[in-house]
Amino acid sequence: MSNLPNREKAFEDMYARDADLRFKVLARRDKLTGLWAAGLLGMTGDEAAEYAKTVILADLEKPGDEDVVAKLAADLAGKASDADIRAQLQTCFIESERQFREAL
Repeated sequence: MSNLPNREKAFEDMYARDADLRFKVLARRDKLTGLWAAGLLGMTGDEAAEYAKTVILADLEKPGDEDVVAKLAADLAGKASDADIRAQLQTCFIESERQFREAL
């Protein structure tokens, strides 16, 4: 009897776990970036948390980061450049990955 079905199932499960983790890491990245942007906009507390949620939702509009960058660029006009926003997304991605690794 072949172990192929078991291997296929294991790979499918691993792929599903990896995809789920990636989604969570990106959502946390967007939250952290949203909190950064909220700070630039003078928001704190609940207002900043609500704004961060809008950044998370913006990332669900299209694949990739361009929807988030466009939202933040519009909201932060004159406060942060596209390069600043992209750099912050990368910084927050690294931090988000670190937080998830520590939680495991």
